Amino acid sequence: MSEQKLKILYPMKYYWVYFVISLCVIIPGTYSLIRYGLKPSIDFTGGSTIVWQTETELGDADVTAAVSSVGAVITDVTREGSKLSITTSPLESDAYQKLRADSRVVAAKITELEYQNVGPTLGSELINKTILGIALSALLIMTYVAYRFKDFRYGASAILAMFHDSLVLLGTFSLLGHYAGIEVDTLFVTALLTILSFSVHDTIVVYDRIRELKKHHGYLDFVDIINRALVETMGRSINNSLTIIFMLLSMYLLGGDSIRHFVLALLIGTISGTYSSTFTAAPILVLWDKISSKRKIK
Repeated sequence: MSEQKLKILYPMKYYWVYFVISLCVIIPGTYSLIRYGLKPSIDFTGGSTIVWQTETELGDADVTAAVSSVGAVITDVTREGSKLSITTSPLESDAYQKLRADSRVVAAKITELEYQNVGPTLGSELINKTILGIALSALLIMTYVAYRFKDFRYGASAILAMFHDSLVLLGTFSLLGHYAGIEVDTLFVTALLTILSFSVHDTIVVYDRIRELKKHHGYLDFVDIINRALVETMGRSINNSLTIIFMLLSMYLLGGDSIRHFVLALLIGTISGTYSSTFTAAPILVLWDKISSKRKIK
């Protein structure tokens, strides 16, 4: 490929556009995260799960009123045909029997399929340890990447791209939680950690190509090397991500309700990770290089 052709394919010419796109996605999600937070599932809060089969319809208003009459609070109600699933604040056995005896519930002619009290599986101590573990992992990843590529900029850019993906995922689920009632559970935490590792992995592919080009084409400007590396790795990154996205789409459309939100989190994270490895990590390197060059001139 000639140098003239390489200049035609210049993805970093408008690197600032990629920052604007990222901000357009991150700002609404971050605002939602600050104002509304995430909607925690029973895994975080603990509570009771009730599943009834109803012969006649039991409306949401009647369910809410019946549960409130025994001193509990509803956190989620889902329906699947005549099957009614209710998640409430902790509901002891005596209170549950009073709920079943409520006239509105009796009129619906319910059949109990499930009733259980669930304690929070993710306590505050475990959550704090998880956050600490992520922070420590990020520090170690940044240090290792900087060491392997002999440049601190690589490590810092990789971590910034990783946090870009985490903000996209957290912000999206905050919006979905507020407007669509989607909750975060232990599977969401698993998806978040998986996406963070995917993000770094995809970024390293680009960095490795930059390193190889610097070794063999050191006479080129650093930004030109980044452009050439992106052109040469973009096809591979997109093809690799598409195979994952198609699989996740199939699971989302055909899989059961129990894993749907988990798959959705992986899908959002995969798309964000594919974007950030090319259009977040690399532009950060370009911006960093431009700032460093200006300082050297001064």
